Amino acid sequence: MVIVTGASRGVGRATVLALCQVHKVPVLAIARDEQALKQLIAEGEGRMEGLALDLAEPDSAERVKAHVAGRRVLGLVHNAGLLHNRPMGEHKRADLEKLYAVNVLAPLELSQALVPELAGDPPGHIVHIGSMGGFQDSAKFPGLVAYSASKAALACLAQCLAEEFKDHGIRSNCLALGAVDTDMLRAAFPGFKAPVTAEAMGAYVAEFVLNGHKLFNGKVLPVAVTTP
Repeated sequence: MVIVTGASRGVGRATVLALCQVHKVPVLAIARDEQALKQLIAEGEGRMEGLALDLAEPDSAERVKAHVAGRRVLGLVHNAGLLHNRPMGEHKRADLEKLYAVNVLAPLELSQALVPELAGDPPGHIVHIGSMGGFQDSAKFPGLVAYSASKAALACLAQCLAEEFKDHGIRSNCLALGAVDTDMLRAAFPGFKAPVTAEAMGAYVAEFVLNGHKLFNGKVLPVAVTTP
């Protein structure tokens, strides 16, 4: 199976549908929105199961592991992410802690928890959905300092996990996405029209999680037409 977090909308939703409908792969879709997951299951051609879960909760990794119940995991897509857009002077500790809990801590904890399920041949592939905002020397934007920094941490995490897991037969990469037409991008850049649809990017992510590990490991790969 392939596990996709943040599966209820945007790139995550499109990735799940591409995996189920195009690649005919079973998927565990994770999201907070239970109703959206039910709708997604109806479109998954019988290959999808859902788990309603808030990854900010400290026991989220254990709950995912219990749901997987020892089944082999070929891919893990860390797509769930929070946007934090605040002018300087208005950042609050509680908001920052939740941001990092979802964008950084949850991917580390979940990857760690699923090592036995990801290990093996063919190699399990962990794909971290990053952002060009967290890509070194890319354009930066006011208000997004905390979000971009969290995505920079995620990129480094992806590279570190490739080293941590090399003896387990697990590959880890990060895709630093540019402008994609999603609710999150529209919230960050009102009025901006992204040149790439969520469906197109989801198709790319689905293909990459299944085959990207054959050519890449420990890499941060920019996938961007524009930024934003």
